[in-house]
Amino acid sequence: MQHLSTTELAAWLADRCRVQPLLLDVREPWEYETCHIPGSQLMPMSSIPMRQEELDPEQPIVCICHHGARSMQVAAFLERAGFENITNLTGGINDWALQVDGSMPTY
Repeated sequence: MQHLSTTELAAWLADRCRVQPLLLDVREPWEYETCHIPGSQLMPMSSIPMRQEELDPEQPIVCICHHGARSMQVAAFLERAGFENITNLTGGINDWALQVDGSMPTY
């Protein structure tokens, strides 16, 4: 599993020459409604085992949660399931709000 800071992710998303990742937000719906990175896909942590077949194992996936703990667990689960291009967003959506998008609400 790779780890990526929020500023590194912002640079990746801005670089249209790079293959864009799936931003997999593993928080709960109420958290996603409060704030999320534009273009991210909500798939709550508890639903991952039942929905992992919806994910493309060839696409880079960046797992996102509030602070980075749940997303790290999901990233590890997906790696064990055979996904090879998995990254955990260090600091999660909270760090994104603090480092990248100051207009994003925090909770």
